[in-house]
Amino acid sequence: VSASLMAYQHDINLFRSEIGTFGRLIGLDPGTKTIGIAVSDGLRSIASPRETIKRTKFSKDCQRLLAIITEEEASGIVIGYPKNMDGSEGPRCQSVRQFATNIAKEITIPILLWDERLSTSAVERTMLDADLSRKRRSELVDKLAASYILQGSIDGLKG
Repeated sequence: VSASLMAYQHDINLFRSEIGTFGRLIGLDPGTKTIGIAVSDGLRSIASPRETIKRTKFSKDCQRLLAIITEEEASGIVIGYPKNMDGSEGPRCQSVRQFATNIAKEITIPILLWDERLSTSAVERTMLDADLSRKRRSELVDKLAASYILQGSIDGLKG
């Protein structure tokens, strides 16, 4: 099956071949209430948190994502894929796969599902170490998790 016929993929090598060498990537951390968004630089060395979308209807959320993809001239999207610690897939994985399928119907750039085990807890630990208030942590956690996910995939693309 050619990658262009797939809605999304788990294969980083196939993703790498589709996105070329340069160009920004968008990282997404889709939760039930929010979508954290991060963006890489064009050389794909650093992921930076961008924003958090409060989820409403898919069509409205998708409009915002499409605007960001266009503004950033993104060449690919990396979506955090929340596998269980033992590597199995639970209900959250099904939800993310459906989200990726829906996004893929609206865009033409490649999508990679990236194993994000521990991303949110790693970000939470970092914010606790930085002594951020609970309110500030809740404002930042989603876009920082998206940045953590995107950075992991950027590092993986170099490997």
